[in-house]
Amino acid sequence: MNQQTSHRTAIRQTMVGKVVSDKMDKTVVVSVGKTTVHRLYRRYLKRTSKYYAHDENNQCGVGDLVEIVASRPLSKQKRWRVQRVLERAEG
Repeated sequence: MNQQTSHRTAIRQTMVGKVVSDKMDKTVVVSVGKTTVHRLYRRYLKRTSKYYAHDENNQCGVGDLVEIVASRPLSKQKRWRVQRVLERAEG
């Protein structure tokens, strides 16, 4: 077997969300929304989760739309890092 064909890279989990806090140094809080279906009533429910993400250059501001990617644990709560800023907040 060829060594180059047997080597695989894992695809990391990514999510898109809105920055809700940037008060910490090199850390932002990202709110990610998703819709789920209620098991009994078959109605759509909106659910949001907050994730702490590493922002190395402090480039994100509140209201920015960002893509975060899973990473190794960086602190007690940070398991994500900011991949890129998709859209800047106005103002």
